[in-house]
Amino acid sequence: MTTSPTGGPAAGDQLDDQEVAGLAARLREHRLSSRLTLEVAAARVGLSPAYLSRLETGRRQPSLPVLLGLARAYGTSVSGLLGETMAEPDPVVRGGAIEPGRAGGWGYRRAGAPGRAMQALRVHVPPGVQDAVVRVHPGEEWLYVLQGRLRLSLGDRVHHLDVGDSAHFDSLTPHCIAADSAGGVELLFVHTLLQSPGGELCLGGGPAAPH
Repeated sequence: MTTSPTGGPAAGDQLDDQEVAGLAARLREHRLSSRLTLEVAAARVGLSPAYLSRLETGRRQPSLPVLLGLARAYGTSVSGLLGETMAEPDPVVRGGAIEPGRAGGWGYRRAGAPGRAMQALRVHVPPGVQDAVVRVHPGEEWLYVLQGRLRLSLGDRVHHLDVGDSAHFDSLTPHCIAADSAGGVELLFVHTLLQSPGGELCLGGGPAAPH
């Protein structure tokens, strides 16, 4: 970032020439709630106290790098400084057909809101796919058979689940999910992996997102 002789960003680094409504007041409020003086806050971001004062009184507009630095210094986000609010995710997920995916024909359809600690999916497992693949990874899993018959291997034991049956297990237990019926099996599947590196391990490395 280039700086002007006054210790602030050069004109070319400005976000724009128009004042963001309420930004100056929010900058001051965040600094005061962080219990920082002008001098201390300015030093943390590499500004002069005079320049930070001009930002807080609306006489200058901050550049994006300055906003990022102030957000870090005040323990907030750039969106918070700009007064933006995140829309609440829609709690309703509409149903629909499950299309075969890239992972050996496994099909996935999200059954819950993204970004939550628990992730819910509807999954179709075709017959004869990945029967020998055993998974071990951190997390917790719950599944419910909607259609067909499921063969679930947990450790040294093999369980056969029919429609209406469910299972709940620790993902560190070696496990294998396979269809045990000619038409495959459809599951309601809930896991706690979120977006961990193990997120694609269990259900055949499915499409971007789930498990």
